[in-house]
Amino acid sequence: MRLPSLTSIKTRISRAALGFDAWVNASMFEGGRSSGEAYERFRERMAVFSFRGWKRFALDLTSEAATIGTAGALLVLFLAQSAFNLTSEQGWLKEQDLAVTFLDRYGTEVGRRGIKHDDSLKLDDFPELMIKALLSTEDRRFYEHWGIDPIGTARALVSNSSGKGGTQGGSTLTQQLAKNLFLSNERSIERKINEAFLAFWLENHLSKNEILKLYLDRAYMGGGTFGAVAAADYYFGKRLQDVTLAEAAMLAGLFKAPTKYSPNVNLPAARGRAVDVLHNMVEAGFVTEGQIQTALRNPATPVVRAKDVTADYYLDWAFTEVKRLADAGKLRNDRVLTVKTALDIRIQKSADQAVENVLRRFGDSYNVDEAGVVIADPDGGVRAMVGGADYGESQFNRAVDALRQPGSSFKPYVYAAALSSGLFKPDTIVTDSPVCVGNWCPQNYGRSYSGRQPMWLAVAKSINTIPIKISIALGKGLGITNEWKAAKAGRDKITETAKAMGVLSPLPDTVSMPIGADDITVLDQASGFAVFANGGRYARAFAATEIRNSSGEVIYRRTDDPAPQVLSTKVTADMNFMLNKVVEEGTARKAQIEGWKVAGKTGTTNNYRDAWFVGYTGALVGAVWFGNDDHSTTNKMTGGSLPAMTWHEIMEPAHQGIEVKPLPGLSDKTKPGPVAQAVPGLAPVNLTASAAGKLSKRSFEVMSSLNGLFRSVDSGAAAKAGQAKPDPLKSGAVRPDQVRPPGLVPVELAEGGRFGTR
Repeated sequence: MRLPSLTSIKTRISRAALGFDAWVNASMFEGGRSSGEAYERFRERMAVFSFRGWKRFALDLTSEAATIGTAGALLVLFLAQSAFNLTSEQGWLKEQDLAVTFLDRYGTEVGRRGIKHDDSLKLDDFPELMIKALLSTEDRRFYEHWGIDPIGTARALVSNSSGKGGTQGGSTLTQQLAKNLFLSNERSIERKINEAFLAFWLENHLSKNEILKLYLDRAYMGGGTFGAVAAADYYFGKRLQDVTLAEAAMLAGLFKAPTKYSPNVNLPAARGRAVDVLHNMVEAGFVTEGQIQTALRNPATPVVRAKDVTADYYLDWAFTEVKRLADAGKLRNDRVLTVKTALDIRIQKSADQAVENVLRRFGDSYNVDEAGVVIADPDGGVRAMVGGADYGESQFNRAVDALRQPGSSFKPYVYAAALSSGLFKPDTIVTDSPVCVGNWCPQNYGRSYSGRQPMWLAVAKSINTIPIKISIALGKGLGITNEWKAAKAGRDKITETAKAMGVLSPLPDTVSMPIGADDITVLDQASGFAVFANGGRYARAFAATEIRNSSGEVIYRRTDDPAPQVLSTKVTADMNFMLNKVVEEGTARKAQIEGWKVAGKTGTTNNYRDAWFVGYTGALVGAVWFGNDDHSTTNKMTGGSLPAMTWHEIMEPAHQGIEVKPLPGLSDKTKPGPVAQAVPGLAPVNLTASAAGKLSKRSFEVMSSLNGLFRSVDSGAAAKAGQAKPDPLKSGAVRPDQVRPPGLVPVELAEGGRFGTR
């Protein structure tokens, strides 16, 4: 068989290629012609739907509305997911199935939680006057709207802006019930959106009467009472069915602001609010002018009760702890419980009063509204807790649930990690100079650098650059040469140390974490610093020390087993030495307690949004935070100002009459020196401490001569009067913090908690 030649093969390939090309061209031509004909037929058929004039406009408008409506529906569905997730839990409508009676550390009953709402009264048995008073003030169109009432909201805005009392609320009862059942009092757009969707959901699942009954039973009414039935008994000592019109009006005035209008707290305000409610009832057509005259002439008077100390924030947190123990199966199947706690009512009262007094005196000048406080034993037993300025206004617990930046008060975890690594000691020389991690370069509070100094002094001065350098050094100590990777490894070590010390907050890895950029809770700070006061042993915060069932049988007792050692005794002693310097020679001198060694750390975040002081003695640990719920900037409030002042106001009486306990590793022989602390805002001066970082020798001599001059003048005047003049400081007529030498002006002590990129 003869094989084809190369030339014939080329010829066949060329002809095949030409044939394929012709087929492609023909197919494309035929396809284009067919498509064109099909399009023409389609256009002819669609021409019948062509509109002109107003018909065209209506069609376009309908199309746009459909498009926008579809997009809006998708947006609403997206926003509703968060709200409806809150309703997914089974049995959300049921009362808590635990009935818990709480005792303080000495066995005195201090409150109850769980099944405590008195819902035994049927809605038909509620006095008509009570229901009318509530609806006229809070939601007149309750039986007409579908959860949200635009008309009622508009009317409330007009009424409140007219200056006629501003007594009408914009939220419906359904919205308020949704907040009570599912949400907190946090002021945020997200909360209001969730509240609106939950109101729709409640209206769809419950009848109007069921919603009204739930609201009347579960609303907080002040004085630790929930619901109108309990409030009538608490304020007037009678059944709700027996209240008068004046008393019903006063009770109705409590629903929106139970603390502000509590008759046991401010009777004139409560009566003024009741008058507004009575006029609202007339305006709504529920009663006549003549019917309210008797109530106006004879306003309600509450029964006289001693002002109780209500540890509501503490008990809410303690109840959460008990529920967690029950869920873990540690309380068997018992549901009626008596829980003995670590609560100390004396310290709780002191903490409540200190926060109230400080916010009343300085809140406006510092532009700050809220605070959080936790006082605990070194082993973690929480003695007192303040979760906000007013429990009646907001039950959101800022001491437990609010995550805030700690600023420089986080640095002790960095220094604890540094000491634990063996690379550093308190007297290790460190250099305060510019440092960058990548393109981020932290700045000190005063935007200056102080050069070489021992590490303990860097702690006392709250320098920002040193913790960043320590994080890098910790990584390099692990053999990592790349500076960025070394900083990352160092931060991991710092996080590991903080977690081991009891910090439960997430602590995500950020370059600014070593100087306090990660959010943390007040409770976490108290737990973490308690390790220093507890000799380096773990000290996670707890409330319950013993739990008994309804038969009196002990079913839970906190064990006295030694807690794990998370820091060595040497590291703990070194940390106590350095943090004591912060109080005696650094940014927290306002926290000093006479006769006690105090250690701690201040913290101030960027733009002055958060201010902290976390301090401790050998007997107690305390964490104090001040700030605003909306994260707005305060008026240059630092951790050394209101937080340290509040800490001192709480801790000084708490340490009276108890045995002095030294800080682990520190001798108690050295007491804090005399402090010349003028008025709030003047930097305090320790007259006997080392001159490092304080007055120069010449300045100290001038101050001493002035002091001698003042004494000689006083002595001369007293001699002329024929009697010795007592020293006002020794007599107690003038406190040390009221003394200010002439010529000195108030100066805020610089606190190194700020951080930034500039």
